Amino acid sequence: MHLKIITHERVVFDENVDEIYTKTTDGEIGILKDHIPVMAALDIGVTKTVKENEIKFFTTMGGVFQFKDDEALILTTTAESGDEIDVTRAKEALKRAQARLAESEAEIDAKRAEAAIARAMARLKATLNN
Repeated sequence: MHLKIITHERVVFDENVDEIYTKTTDGEIGILKDHIPVMAALDIGVTKTVKENEIKFFTTMGGVFQFKDDEALILTTTAESGDEIDVTRAKEALKRAQARLAESEAEIDAKRAEAAIARAMARLKATLNN
């Protein structure tokens, strides 16, 4: 089966894979060859691909996942492969977001900080196995 991960700026990934795992707004989903058609909203998280013995991780910051006829497509505002991520910067972003959450009094500030934490954690998770 084939997977494309596309942002408005670039094609992040465009290869054949054996397995796809991603985080939807309803939870984790795993896709193998000949899976039934699926369309789902993506949550902030990590998409994992497996091809033979090679595993790759990508951050996906929301978007849409579509699978039909062994063709998978992820359209997302932002995506990065785990090996593109600067771990030090991601850790710093997580610390800043956690500090903002601890200091925020307004609900909107807290929601923004929580989203920033989720993004930073996804970026760090994507680097763990690369």
